[in-house]
Amino acid sequence: MMQTNLDAEAVFNAILQRRSMGLSRLKDDAVPRELIEQMLEAANWAPSHGDTEPWRFTVFMGEGRAALAQIFGRAMKEPESARKRAFAAPVWISIGMAPARRADGSLKMSVEEELMAVACAVQNLHLMAHALGLTGMWHSKGPSVDLAVAGGLGLDAPDRLLGFFMCGWPAGEWLSSERGPLAEKVRWVEEAADFNG
Repeated sequence: MMQTNLDAEAVFNAILQRRSMGLSRLKDDAVPRELIEQMLEAANWAPSHGDTEPWRFTVFMGEGRAALAQIFGRAMKEPESARKRAFAAPVWISIGMAPARRADGSLKMSVEEELMAVACAVQNLHLMAHALGLTGMWHSKGPSVDLAVAGGLGLDAPDRLLGFFMCGWPAGEWLSSERGPLAEKVRWVEEAADFNG
């Protein structure tokens, strides 16, 4: 049996302290590629039904963001706005889903299962970013999921663009947050009589 050296408290604290921070909360400072590689390696170890590993990422950083500006320009009317957006974060990681297919072209797993797998990968990525002192946010609306942007990334149906993870060093104080009581979200069934549907 495999032994783990995980510190449960450290893992739980990483989960508690992870925060989503958007463009206005990111420094302009560059992020070393090796840190992004660590984040992506963590993402790659997410679970997936049928071992499909449907996550697909494209990383834009440095001057590579000019290419992202052109892709954003397919969804945004003003080229300058597209460029400003692309250079507003040091790193952009597109979040794509490429569902596994059988030889006849049909999907090996349901779209819902593949979506859940990609979400797990992004959570892994975000937790690793936090562990490395970085922050970011999964943006999933507007140009971040536009079909023209998806096409520019080579994600054509049934592949999907699920958004972008914008990433960088935090520009200010770390955010705090709260969650509602767990008791309001969980039912315990320890005896058959405890469950009434």
